Amino acid sequence: MTAPLAPPRASLSRLVVTDFRSYARAELALDGRPVVLTGENGAGKTNLLEAVSLLSPGRGLRGAAYAEIARDNGEGGWAVAATLDAEHGPVRIGTGVEPGLALSSRSRSVRIDGEPAGPSALAEHMRIVWLTPAMDRLFVEGASERRRFLDRLVMGFDPAHGTRAAAYDRALRERGKLLADDVFDDAWLSGLESQMAEHGVALAAARLEIVARLRGALEVAPDGPFPRALVALEGSLEKALAEAAAVDVEDGFRARLAEMRGRDAAAGRALDGPHRSDLLVRHTAKDREARQCSTGEQKALLIGIVLANARLLAAMGRPPLLLLDEIAAHLDGDRRAALFDEIVSLDLQAFMTGTDPSLFETLGERAQGLRVENGTVKSAAW
Repeated sequence: MTAPLAPPRASLSRLVVTDFRSYARAELALDGRPVVLTGENGAGKTNLLEAVSLLSPGRGLRGAAYAEIARDNGEGGWAVAATLDAEHGPVRIGTGVEPGLALSSRSRSVRIDGEPAGPSALAEHMRIVWLTPAMDRLFVEGASERRRFLDRLVMGFDPAHGTRAAAYDRALRERGKLLADDVFDDAWLSGLESQMAEHGVALAAARLEIVARLRGALEVAPDGPFPRALVALEGSLEKALAEAAAVDVEDGFRARLAEMRGRDAAAGRALDGPHRSDLLVRHTAKDREARQCSTGEQKALLIGIVLANARLLAAMGRPPLLLLDEIAAHLDGDRRAALFDEIVSLDLQAFMTGTDPSLFETLGERAQGLRVENGTVKSAAW
């Protein structure tokens, strides 16, 4: 009997950054294994993770303005270039801002195999998910960061989700400006509200689908060091979609937006819509909201969600790249070992950072070690 083919995976074999943050230029030759970047605080480890994150739509894991990324004392621009080893062969991806444009441009250029493309096209080639120390407070801060986290997971399954989110946000902003300026032009507002209804219901439906998949993956996850999370969505559109067809929900949302123009104008913002939805997470075993759990439990819950998402994508033949900044520092030995074993078993290319190389010793030859210091990147042994 012929052995089944391994699911296609995507991994970076080359990464080059130019005038990027602390780097005049750095080139990384990668062999497909998980990558461990070690070095002192401030050496530039997270800068390299940020560079990889910009190979996806959006502003990357720091959410930085593009002008902030250019190297001090550089020419004013920056660039990230990579070779992606994908299912149908290598793909060359580049992005950046030309010198002289970084201070004024709100967009960046993207090229795929030498041809110009929009940032949204990046989602067709790579799925990238990240965890950073700033996300340790994901469950205790406002809902916006949880929505952003969920939307990145959704884009792994549906690359067009980001485009719909951007279209909804544009219509939301334009409607808000009209209301703030006391411009109650019915035709103009109705057109924007139609866009908000169309894209907003699509956003809510996509989020609901992925949350349902995550719930299923988490329910069947084996017992281990990462506790099971119970995930759900809270929002008016999500509630309506559970009770009615999408076309009816869209009509209802459009009518509600028209009715709420006066109230939204007084409030200075739209009071209803998918921009106000929230991802709810509970610790299943303790039947406790994630925000009420300890810091360690919250981090373990978050890692468990990311791993469940990675398992879903891997089962579909689209394993993501994981960017895990300072991931090992606050995990005990058992959880570190379990995380590393899961990454290797899923055949993921993960980029992990840390100041202490000994935290990654259990990975051994299963990972590629790199040492970051003084704007350079060198091979490192454990």
